[in-house]
This record gives sequence, C-alpha cells and structure tokens, in this order.
Amino acid sequence: MNNLTKQIGQRLALGVGTLFVVSILIFIGIELLPGDLAQEILGQSATPETVAAFRQELGLDKSPFVRYIDWLGAALQGDFGRSLANGRELSELLSGRLLNTLFLAGFAAIISVPLAILLGLLCAMYRNSWFDRTINTAALTSISLPEFFVAYLLILFLAVQNNVFPALAQVESATSFGDALYRTFLPALTLILVVVAHMMRMTRASIINVLSRPYIEMANLKGLSRWRVIFKHALPNALGPIINVVALNLAYLIVGVVVVEVVFVYPGLGQLLVDSVVKRDIPIVQAVGLFFASTYIVLNLLADILSILTNPRLRHAK
Repeated sequence: MNNLTKQIGQRLALGVGTLFVVSILIFIGIELLPGDLAQEILGQSATPETVAAFRQELGLDKSPFVRYIDWLGAALQGDFGRSLANGRELSELLSGRLLNTLFLAGFAAIISVPLAILLGLLCAMYRNSWFDRTINTAALTSISLPEFFVAYLLILFLAVQNNVFPALAQVESATSFGDALYRTFLPALTLILVVVAHMMRMTRASIINVLSRPYIEMANLKGLSRWRVIFKHALPNALGPIINVVALNLAYLIVGVVVVEVVFVYPGLGQLLVDSVVKRDIPIVQAVGLFFASTYIVLNLLADILSILTNPRLRHAK
C-alpha cells in the first residue's frame, strides 16, 4: 500500500469513527430531553394505560442501548422510521425538503465560490491599495454580523422599503426554476455575504504567502506578467488552504442554513428541524441531525483528500 492510499484510508476511517461518535451524541442528546416523550405527545389528559401502550409502540420501554442499536441499524439501511406528527415515512418527508436545501445551498455556492476566489486574487495583487482595504473592511463587517441580522437588513431594504424581492421564500414543487431563483434570492444573498468573506480572506492570505517565495521572485525577474505569475505559479501552490476553506464553507451552506431558512420561512431541512423540535418529533430531529453531521464530515474528508492530492509534500513521507 503506497503512502497516498494509506493517508486517504486513514482519513476515511477517521471520518467513519467521527460519524459513529456523533450518532451516539445525537441519541444521548435526545435521551436527555426533559419529560416523558409519550406523555408530551399524547397530552396530560392521556390515561396511564394509553401512555404505556404508546411507549411500547414507540419502543420506549426498551433500554437506551437497545433502542440506539435498533435506530442505528435501521438508519444504515436508509430507514429512519415515521414522523410522530403525521405518520409519514421520513424518506418521503425529507426528500423534498432536502432538495430545497440543496437548491438554496447550490444557488449560493455557484455565486460565492468564484466571487470569493476572484476578490481574494485581486486583493492579493493590489495589496494595501484602496481596493484591498475596502474589500477587507466589507468582509470584516460581514463576518461580524450574525446571519439573522444580515437577513433582516436585506428584508428591510430590499423587501419592505423597496419591494424588489419577496420577504418570504415560499417555494413549492410546482414553482418554476426562474421563479424559484427570484423567491430565494434574499436567503441566498444572506448566505453569500457570510461565506464570501471567509473564502476571500483565506484566498488573499494564501496568495500573499506564496508571493513571498523565491520562485515567484524569479518569475517576476523573468518579466512574466502579473496575471501569469498569479495563475501559473502562485495559485496552484496556494490551492491547499483555499480548497479547505471552500469545502468548509460549502458544508456551512448546507448545515448552517437553519437560521436563514427560519427567517425567510423557507421549506428546507433547517425549517423542518426547528418545527420538529417544537413538536418533539424525535425521529425527524435524529434523521436531520445525522444528515447534517454526515454532510459536514464528508466535505471535510473531501477537503483533506484534495489537499493531499494538490500538495506533493503531503503525498510523500518525510
């Protein structure tokens, strides 16, 4: 087994182990919720016999260890059970919400990733110029503001005062693609303003770090154009940190949309998670939590693997 395969195998094993630990934490967190789940669902007027029968139906009469094994085994087979609120299969209930969340995250990613890398390159090329200072000030301001505050500012200026975009991102299965883009522009813009700042600053820092290397100075002495030096010599050697921050922000676009979806009442997984917590629909909370954790871990693994592939120093043992 060569060193590259060994490193990738170690990363994959670490990711699987991390996901297993996260599944335990999710289950323990649900177990630590106060009150009796069956009593909360049936209400205080339910008789003890009804509560006991319902606990047996939900499997709450079993030990926590047995219930965790049953839940994990079913989850590995793609069976997350049924919703306690409406009795629908979770695979059917989550599929539409998942597509909505992926649509919003993809909309934001298609704009934010190229924009952030381009701004980072320009700031590195024109370091300490008025352009660099202006972009960095805007980025620091965007990072400092919480997502819900940015969302409410956009609603105030672009929905309430000017009525350019709708304040609520109501999207249905029958909504056309163009109409969906229009309705989700404000939540997508909220996510873009947050993630662009992180990716842009990391791109700028990575390029500036590479530009101080001797081979960059040699390229400049040869008379190569600034753009050629940046794209041919600097950018390929700065890809590792940039890939990492892009992957982390893509993970945020999927798992960090809870606040944004709630503010804009967007029918995605984040909104479903919040509604299910209020209703104590535990199977949905567990399924969505496990999906968010899996997405974050997979994208982190992808970032690690791409960093190894793009950095020869990581591919070979020292």
